[in-house]
Amino acid sequence: MKKLNYKTIAKEVINLEISALQKLKKSLDKNFDKAVNAIVNCQSKIILCGVGKSGIIANKISATFSSIGTPSFSVSAGDCSHGDMGSISKKDVLILISYSGNSIELKNIINYANRNKITLIGITSKKNSDLYKNSDISLLTPEVKEAGLNIVPTSSTINQLSLGDALAISTLKKKKINNTDFKKFHPSGSLGEKLKTVEDLMLTSNKIPFINENTTMKKALTIMTKKKLGTLIARNKKKNTTGIITDGQVRRFSAKNLNLNSLKVKNVMTNKPIMIEKNTLATKALSIMNEKKITCLCVYSEPKKSKTIGIVHVHNILDKKIY
Repeated sequence: MKKLNYKTIAKEVINLEISALQKLKKSLDKNFDKAVNAIVNCQSKIILCGVGKSGIIANKISATFSSIGTPSFSVSAGDCSHGDMGSISKKDVLILISYSGNSIELKNIINYANRNKITLIGITSKKNSDLYKNSDISLLTPEVKEAGLNIVPTSSTINQLSLGDALAISTLKKKKINNTDFKKFHPSGSLGEKLKTVEDLMLTSNKIPFINENTTMKKALTIMTKKKLGTLIARNKKKNTTGIITDGQVRRFSAKNLNLNSLKVKNVMTNKPIMIEKNTLATKALSIMNEKKITCLCVYSEPKKSKTIGIVHVHNILDKKIY
């Protein structure tokens, strides 16, 4: 008996799915634009529903929409015929997914949507199907060869999932969702950590080691020791940030000048320290610190770029395991 080469089988499956996706890419037409606009303009929820494996795909697409701030949930096609139809309102957009488009379980839902004038987006591979003919917007996915006996849902479900992702990302871009918006929907987990901004991690108010630029270095060193950050943020009388002093600077300056204590802060500080906007991702802040070989950044809030509202230290970022 010939031994199976599993890697060869895996490559065949992947090649079939790549071929299916290439067909999908070529099949996109103006109805895709109509579907995106319908979703963007929806005044309520995006409801997804499918039968069998398509139902699982519907669950994932719904979760993706919710993750970008577009209220969405999936419903069971079977349960809809036993009371769950009431969860679909007239202001919703309903997306039904079915390869054949003729699944018995979907007929009641199609009739309900048509009867109540609920916007229906149908995703199917059969142009002569009930779903295609009765949808307000029909998205036709290409007929493809399935892996495994040519009947196991593989290539077709990859296409359904990819089309759903394309709808979601198009919606995200149309609504101009940015990193800050996205972070609101992902406060926890590793993704939430990656999306933290410097505002989430910075030290504020009396924890910021402020010093007036005309203060003597003798007093400044006392404050630096008390704050335990190895850094002082110098300001003028208008409380605009004018410079920064680090313990490294102090050591280097002390080696050259025996009268350090009598000098003023402005004579020792580095002028115009690097400032970063509060909504900057922590990962970006860490990259700047690594590039400039510094350990902290002053944080400002638009449009007041000269006012420090916080300070973020490299340890604030690394302690959150953000690399």
